[in-house]
Amino acid sequence: MRKYLIAGLLVWIPLGVTALVVKLLVDVMDRTLLLLPAKWQPDALLGIHIPGLGVVLSLVVVVVTGIIVANFLGRRLVALWEYLLSHIPFVRGIYHAAKQVMETLFSSGGQSFRKVMLVEYPRKGIW
Repeated sequence: MRKYLIAGLLVWIPLGVTALVVKLLVDVMDRTLLLLPAKWQPDALLGIHIPGLGVVLSLVVVVVTGIIVANFLGRRLVALWEYLLSHIPFVRGIYHAAKQVMETLFSSGGQSFRKVMLVEYPRKGIW
């Protein structure tokens, strides 16, 4: 009986967590539509609520942003933005850490995650 219980949990828990995460993301993206003026919101224009429309809008915004920053002027604007962010103490650390993670995940060099490494910090004091 215990074996079957564990096997069932190993199937249902990942499915449930995945469903909750997807629902959370779709709900967050749908709430981005609330940033639009009331008369431009899809619910007001269409008269019905379409779940997931915020995901489509968010995808369009990301693609358009990519198109804009891929040209010379866009790269200059991004460089200026990064320069400004690098001068804000708390924001600087968060932004550069997030940027480094994204560059590692999406690098085209093919060298990401090739080696496993252990980094140890020297112990100081009791801890």
